[in-house]
Amino acid sequence: MEFRGKSIVVTGAASGIGRAMAVAFSQLDPRALTLLDVNEVGLREVGEATGAAWHVCDLGEESAVTATLNDIEDRCAGIDLYCGNAGILYYGGFETPTDAFQRVMDINVMSHVHAIRTLLPGMVNRGSGHVLITASAAGLLTQLGSLSYAVSKHAALAVAEWLAASYADRGIRASALCPQAVATAMTADTDGGSVAGIDGMLQPDEVAQAVIEGLQQDRFLILPHPQVKQYFLNKAENYDRWVGGMAKLQRQFAELRPVFPDG
Repeated sequence: MEFRGKSIVVTGAASGIGRAMAVAFSQLDPRALTLLDVNEVGLREVGEATGAAWHVCDLGEESAVTATLNDIEDRCAGIDLYCGNAGILYYGGFETPTDAFQRVMDINVMSHVHAIRTLLPGMVNRGSGHVLITASAAGLLTQLGSLSYAVSKHAALAVAEWLAASYADRGIRASALCPQAVATAMTADTDGGSVAGIDGMLQPDEVAQAVIEGLQQDRFLILPHPQVKQYFLNKAENYDRWVGGMAKLQRQFAELRPVFPDG
């Protein structure tokens, strides 16, 4: 896709990958750029730096997502590219409290469902539109140390896949952004000492550039860490061997991030 003259929305835009995408898109002459996040201070800073409009929005609340996107569509005469980047990470396995697990699912999965449900009628009517979902390499592989994150990112990838397959003939495109470790607040306390950082930690602006290139080439999978493709192929080729390899990694990294931190 081309970005010039398009209306673009980025969620999770107050920091990290979302902030980097906002900066990158702002330099490509969009018709409108709108940023969403729950962090008002960070959001205002990015808005002032990019000249973008911004709205404080809790992406985990369906009514907030629907109302905010409807308002943006009215103000901007539609949304051409929606980047669902907001996400949270909660460490823990089966002991994860139900309310914490649900919050992860609400933001990492259901926010995309609510957004797409709101945007699809307009996109279908125009015969065009693109949705980018930040599914993480965890969506293709897994996330040792966080059951809720692994499950939610697999589901987020499924949302992107289903949209891409079901609406391609109506002019709608979808992409899944699947990086490993990126230098953001989510990885600030790991110092690279995590499974996700085994292939190095990218800067957010590097990921944003990969997004620009991937969308320009109309790719479904956008992989800032090229190693992820091979890992995914290995998983498909021999699932048992792949699970065994992940168990080995779990033993290696268990001391850095216990699976049961309270046990």
